[in-house]
Amino acid sequence: MEEKCGVFGIKSRSEKPLAHTVYYGLYALQHRGQESAGIVVNRDREFYSHKDLGLVSEVFSQEILERLPMGNIAIGHVRYSTTGGSLRSNCQPIEVHHHKGNLALAHNGNLSNAARLHKELEETGAIFHTTSDTEIIAYLITKHRLKEKSIEDAVSKAMYDIEGAYSLVITSPAKMIAVRDPYGFRPLCYGLTPDGDYVVASESCALYAVGAEWVKDLEPGEILVFDEKGVASRREHCGRAPKKLCIFEYIYFARPDSRIDGISVHGSRLKLGALLARSAPVEADIVIGVPDSGLDAALGYSHESGIPYGIGLIKNKYIGRTFIAPGQENRVDKVRIKLSPIRSEIAGRRVVLIDDSIVRGTTMGQIVKMLRDAGAKEVHVKSSAPPFLHPCFYGTDIDSEENLIASHYSVNEICKLTGADSLSYLPLDSLKEITGREDFCSACFDGNYP
Repeated sequence: MEEKCGVFGIKSRSEKPLAHTVYYGLYALQHRGQESAGIVVNRDREFYSHKDLGLVSEVFSQEILERLPMGNIAIGHVRYSTTGGSLRSNCQPIEVHHHKGNLALAHNGNLSNAARLHKELEETGAIFHTTSDTEIIAYLITKHRLKEKSIEDAVSKAMYDIEGAYSLVITSPAKMIAVRDPYGFRPLCYGLTPDGDYVVASESCALYAVGAEWVKDLEPGEILVFDEKGVASRREHCGRAPKKLCIFEYIYFARPDSRIDGISVHGSRLKLGALLARSAPVEADIVIGVPDSGLDAALGYSHESGIPYGIGLIKNKYIGRTFIAPGQENRVDKVRIKLSPIRSEIAGRRVVLIDDSIVRGTTMGQIVKMLRDAGAKEVHVKSSAPPFLHPCFYGTDIDSEENLIASHYSVNEICKLTGADSLSYLPLDSLKEITGREDFCSACFDGNYP
């Protein structure tokens, strides 16, 4: 299952080399998108940008960063495609130029009414240059801006048109704007640097990476406007919908050192492991996690069960996430290259293997085989997520049930297909214990779409 995207923005009181700051912020958000990266710098109301396919380190060299001028606003984006393919034209931030000024926009999420809006806009004469739903948002904001007195009014009007998941960071000629959709599907927060610069990011880990202190998470539906006067909150969209943060942010997407809506991601994953130990106990000699997203849950399982925790798999740090490679054959090859077992920890032992989820089943089958080849006596697989049964329409690449193994096979059948001795999933009714609340979206598990 692929990440969504990551957005980042900074508003400074004076002109600075902000591209470097955004670069470090995007580096901290690289786990959220590894297909493309981009930065737009606003200097004296003129926009300067660079964006391309690849990782942040591949897209931005020192020379390119120095070529981008100093400015007082800059925004950035790392992308994984959900709507629209992996094309250079789809790289963000999206830029729009009109007679009232420029607009640049970075988007994390997915519009559920994108197809209808695209058709309606085309019928009124709109010409699209990308296949991304982000361009629809940019077009609607621009359309309203030509009639409204301010950019924030235009953003607010556009929010009545669009549906689905969107956390946005926007720069107009004079302002930076942060927006979270009324359901709050995707995380978004802002902080303050010691110099008084405002920083907006998808996750708090990116704030800390650039020396900013967290101030608050945006509320669902909130619009924050950063200008020369400071920061102002607009709340006309707050309360329009029930809060439905994606629960998979806590299970997999977010970095463990982030806090989302006041809740520690690392702490949530420790709870996942503990819940698994209670619901699916097994006799074993060692608990290991699949790096990196299964490690916290494995530690929680070990603490709760009393079975020693160990490092059984080593991850090659220089390879991207497994599913980024297209095609089944490439996926299988990358698993072998990406992970390697520590035979001295595995041989002759009964192993509990914790992973964040089982989506297609291909990766898990390869890992189980690796452990057996390394001499594991038994392999008991535990998933810190319930079975994936339904597609997601709010920003992931699971758009149908076709490749979801749990939609076609029982738990016992999946266990046999992966070659494990036993297989257990996190019980669906345990999800609320992760955060202590029930205001999250779990449609990919239970089919209850907000």
